[in-house]
Amino acid sequence: MAPTSENKMTATPATIKDVARVAGVSVATVSRALNGAENVLPHTRQRILDVARELRYSPSGAARSLITRRTDTVGALLPDLHGEFFSELIRGIDQAARARGLHLLLSSSHDDADEAAAALRAMNGRVDGLLVMSPHADDDFLFQNLPRNLPAVLLNSGVRSPTQAVFAVDNFGGARVMTEHLVGSGRRRIAFLGGPAANFEARERERGYRAGLGAVAQPWLLEGDFSEGGGQRAGAALLALPPQQRPDAVFAANDIMAIGLLGTLLAGGLRIPEDIALTGFDDIPIARYVSPALTTMRVPIAALGGQALEALAQALDRDSVDATTTVMPVQLVVRRSCGAGG
Repeated sequence: MAPTSENKMTATPATIKDVARVAGVSVATVSRALNGAENVLPHTRQRILDVARELRYSPSGAARSLITRRTDTVGALLPDLHGEFFSELIRGIDQAARARGLHLLLSSSHDDADEAAAALRAMNGRVDGLLVMSPHADDDFLFQNLPRNLPAVLLNSGVRSPTQAVFAVDNFGGARVMTEHLVGSGRRRIAFLGGPAANFEARERERGYRAGLGAVAQPWLLEGDFSEGGGQRAGAALLALPPQQRPDAVFAANDIMAIGLLGTLLAGGLRIPEDIALTGFDDIPIARYVSPALTTMRVPIAALGGQALEALAQALDRDSVDATTTVMPVQLVVRRSCGAGG
């Protein structure tokens, strides 16, 4: 039985009952056919698919969720959505989600604990699982705000949980290698431009910096906040010092601060790396294009997001999270900002 022009022209969306009526089968048969069940004859399945296409029938996600108890959507809570680091991270998460047939719901806490808590609560019931990257996500915060039965994977977190998987980068090891590289190149007054005091990654990178100095030099800490403006403010403070009181190298705890610092020092008449060597951490795409190109520690940013999403998808498949910690390796990339490289 062919669909009528009235069916095609109606402004009301077609329902599963409309498909069943036009195809001459039961609603249950339509449901089985559209969900890929094997107990539907091939010619019946094809007729149902043809009718559904003609009627432009779109299955209700809400109705399917009531049956399967799945939304086929995962959430990602990030501290920010701005900048190249988060763009790369989201790209990795999104590619892995699409490969799994999952939709992605993004939320940013803007580095605010109350907003992070509200975002976690708002996602309850809307997503099947969560990726959580937040400087506020310690044990107490997760206990208070993460729904008990919602699978979660933590990113760049110091939490070691028996119920959540954790994916992190080797912040400590990478920072130690970077500092040792600067020491090995003859630098002795090496300042560290840190991140927010409460941030786990910032603390680990500072710890690696201190370890890399060893007994060769004293720590020299500059206050930063992981933003370009933080790098600019640090640059202005260094320019205000007499030349003989400035460091001969600055290791910025992330690239975007290093880039803000680089622009300020160059505008102030300093030469990089002749007057001050400069390095960063992350290897965001722009790091290779600034002049001089930035020496940095390469983080597999997209892979971090992709592997975390895949771990979450596997947890959803088996209804349990493999509560392990995965540390992603990092790689020193030497460029001209520290006096070597291409």
